Order: sequence, then C-alpha cells, then structure tokens
Amino acid sequence: MSRVTPQELVEKCLAASTADDQITFVVESSEANLRWAGNSLTTNGSMRSRRVVVVSFVDGGAGMAAGTVTRTGTPDVAELVAASEQAARDAGPAEDAVPLISDAPPGVGDWEAPAAETSIEVFADFAPDLGQAFGEARDRDERLYGFAEHGMATTFLGSSTGLRLRHDQPSGRVELNGKSPDFSRSVWAGVGTRDFRDVSVAGLAADVERKMGWSRRTVELPAGRYETLLPPSAVSDLMIYLYWTMEARDADEGRNVFAKQGGGNRVGERLAALPLTLRIDPYAPGLESAPFQVVGASSGTASVFDNGMAAPAVDWIAEGTLANLIRPRAWALRTTAPATAAVDNLILEDPTASVSTEEMLAATDRGLFLTTLWYIREVDPQTLLLTGLTRDGVFLVEGGEVTGAVNNFRFNESPVDLLGRAVQAGLTERTLPREWNDWFTRCAMPALRVPDFNMSSVSPAS
Repeated sequence: MSRVTPQELVEKCLAASTADDQITFVVESSEANLRWAGNSLTTNGSMRSRRVVVVSFVDGGAGMAAGTVTRTGTPDVAELVAASEQAARDAGPAEDAVPLISDAPPGVGDWEAPAAETSIEVFADFAPDLGQAFGEARDRDERLYGFAEHGMATTFLGSSTGLRLRHDQPSGRVELNGKSPDFSRSVWAGVGTRDFRDVSVAGLAADVERKMGWSRRTVELPAGRYETLLPPSAVSDLMIYLYWTMEARDADEGRNVFAKQGGGNRVGERLAALPLTLRIDPYAPGLESAPFQVVGASSGTASVFDNGMAAPAVDWIAEGTLANLIRPRAWALRTTAPATAAVDNLILEDPTASVSTEEMLAATDRGLFLTTLWYIREVDPQTLLLTGLTRDGVFLVEGGEVTGAVNNFRFNESPVDLLGRAVQAGLTERTLPREWNDWFTRCAMPALRVPDFNMSSVSPAS
C-alpha cells in the first residue's frame, strides 16, 4: 500500500475540511484464500485494499446536511474532501441530524499501531489437513469442493470533534461440499472462524462423509407441513433476516412485522413460546466485533451522525419477549426511547436448553433434518414471511435415525412466527450462515424443533 498510513490519511482529510464538521474513516483490508474442486486445490491468493470514506457536515441555514464520498487506494485528499462537502451542500437538511459524538466509547483500540494483516500463512495447518481429506474422499469415490477465506480489516475513524477510534476485525469462513461423481448427491458443512486455529478439517470432512452416507438412499416426499429440525446454520440465516428487519422507525410507523396493531411497536410482547434470547455482544468470545458505530450512509438502522457511538451488548428478544429495536439517536429523540445500535454478530440461546443437535435428532420419531437454506427472499414485510429453498441435504428421520435423503423443497415461513411455534431448542453453538456468510459470519445459534415447518412445494434444486 501507499507509504501514507491510514492514520495520516485521516488527519489529512480532517485538516483539509472547510465544513462545519467532518468524519473520516479508513478501512485497511487484507485477505487470503484457498479454493478447491474435485479433491484438488485450484487457486490460492492474497489481496490488499484500502477504502477511504469522508462524511462532511454543512449547515446551510436550513439545517445540517451530510454528504458522503468514498474512494479506494490513496486518493487526492483535496479532491475527496471537496467532493464530500459539495455532496453535503447538494443534499439539503438531514432529518437524522443530531450533534456528532465527541466522547470516546470504550474499546477504541491503539490508534498509533500499524493496521493488522493476514497472509496465506494463516492456512499453514489447515492446508495439509485438507490434503489428507482429499485423499480420503478419493478412496470413497467422492469429490470435495469448497473454499477457505480469511480477512483482516482495520478501521481508523477520526472526527472533527476529536474522536480517534480504531478496530481490528478478523473474519474467516470455510465451506466444504461433498458430491458423488455423477453429482446426484451433494452435502455441505461450514464453519466461521477468527484465525483458523479452531478449524478442524477432519471434523468438517467427517460431517460431509456422514451426510454422503445418509444420502445413498433417497425418498420422495410431497409438499406439506413436517416436524423439522433446523440446524444452527439454517436458524442463523432466518434470525439474521429477522435482525436486519428490527428497525424501530419502520415498526413505529407500521411498516414491518414489529408494528403494533393500532399504532406503536410490539416491544414488551411475547414472541417466542420458549425462553429464547436473541442478542448481540461486541465482546462475545470468538464473535468479537466493533464496539462502536462506523457508518458511511444513513439508513433506518444507522446514521452518519452516530459515527463513534458506543455499541454495547443488547438483548433484542429477552426470554421470549421483544425487548428492543434498532434505533439511531435521531429517532430515539423523537420517540423518547433509548438509542440502540446494531453490531456484526448475533446470538440466540435458550438458558434452559440441555441437549445437543445430535440428541434432538435421536429423540425424533419422524421428521425432517435440514442442512441449509438458500435463496431466501421476503414475501410480506408485515409478517416477515420469507420464501427460499432447502439445499445440500434434507434427511428423513425415523425412530431417531436418519433413514435417507429426501427431495428439496421451497419453504414459506416467517422467522417471527417460527419463534412462536418452536417447541425445543438445543445448546447454542458457533455456526456459519449459508445464505448470508458473504456479509455475516459471526453467529452462535441452537438447533430448533418446529412441529409444522411449511414445505410449500417440491423443488428440483439440488
């Protein structure tokens, strides 16, 4: 990268400002990856990048306006700052305008230290273990496909109010697909990680091998409602969608599933039959994320005026009851409710749970055991009805044992409604979402038993 450090770039942008206020943040990123197909590595590589975001605040007399401009690499500072200030003048007064944050939140990091980096060396132990898994798959006449990625992003945020904040965010993921030579059978296993030291290739390969064995026998089933075990990965994809929908303003104005009939929102209403808690915590072990807001553009869940605001742990659902919604400071001031910020992790847990996913499976008389969900899309925002497909293994459980693989389905379900119908939750464990892991890898979820999951139609997808 350029000899100009991220810290120097932040200071140069702030010094060049002629606006009323300015926030600049620089994200210095590095990434390493491995990809494989048919039991052989295909590519590996590493990348580095820099993103510079300048948010200028200009009061034209009618109210404070905000303008954001983003560049990559090491841009012309004068041009970047001028473009941001012009964007603010062109934007007009911002309805989310509030005074900028000036008090540093906890967890600000070491501003002076160089940006953290990753490299291909992060796979030093992973790669040999992967080679062994390739050999074992060949011996079974099966094929392994997939990828491993590790990234390190360091964010440096400075403001004209004196903030100097820094956060190092490691992110890693592995997806491992097993397939038969004719591609008629396909299964999946995946895991998220901070540093790959906790990734067991042997464990992932054993999971794939077991599911491939289950899928040797196939059973055709019609659409319908089935008792279904949703594994942690599938639960995470549904709960992430729910989390992304928890905008207080949309609820207060009647536009989402958390709106209360007759006005207001559903905070205080019981949503889950089980004592489930859905929460975030930037300091959760293994799931650590930025403990302060870094916002490039305002939305219903975040405001550029809230850059640097502390983002502590929050219970969104507490023991089954809706406890909080995501609320930037501007909307909080209008509603006299507390400001709450989202972070990049999510945890669902039942404090009374005592069984593993395996024990839940063994206690199933007859039902379906899913692997993952994908192609999830919203059908109705008022109920948060989602549709999507099952993928890479739907298994029939009879008498506590998997007796074969069944065809894929399209499903129609609301995660809010599912919480109300789930009759059992397992122990919470770290998991990797399948649909959303391009954006969200830090999740811990239990398996859920739903007595009547709606498989609305048979799908030819495999």
